[in-house]
Amino acid sequence: MMHCTMEDLGALRAGEGSVWARQHITTCDVCQKELELLYQRIAQLKALPALRPSRDRWPAVQAVIRAERSRKRRTWSWTGSLAAAAVLAGILLMQPNGQNTLYAELNRAKQQSATLEDSLKQFDVEGSVLSGHAAAVFAELEDRISLLDGTLAQRVEGAHDGDAELVRLWQERVGLMRELVQARATRARYVGL
Repeated sequence: MMHCTMEDLGALRAGEGSVWARQHITTCDVCQKELELLYQRIAQLKALPALRPSRDRWPAVQAVIRAERSRKRRTWSWTGSLAAAAVLAGILLMQPNGQNTLYAELNRAKQQSATLEDSLKQFDVEGSVLSGHAAAVFAELEDRISLLDGTLAQRVEGAHDGDAELVRLWQERVGLMRELVQARATRARYVGL
């Protein structure tokens, strides 16, 4: 005698069994027991508690991420600021007066960078919820600035090899800082912070 397959039993449970399966289930004790076991398994599975991740872990994860970003930012900005000041002092003392425009551009870029960093503080997003897109934009810009700060810190060692390159790096940093300030200001306008 042929019995119902698991697909037949599942279709019967859903009310979509074939004519043969519906007739067979009324006469076969083995298939009736198997169908009853299927109902019991489904009921047991439905009775299992729903597993949901605890929401209270997010603040801990967020705190670790913020601390790491803050540490990176402090390390690079502190190192970068000291390095930049040392480079600027060394360049100003050692270079002839003919390159004053280059040094003026360097000073201007550094001043703009410092001003943008100060204005960035008014758009502090540490305590607010960000969309995934906004967080990605902020993180990408901050990472690029950190990498640039690392490059600027390394340039202190070789300060004599290309002052124009140093000016270009600082101007690039100013551009990235402008993008970050603009992104945070735009978000603050739309969110109402």
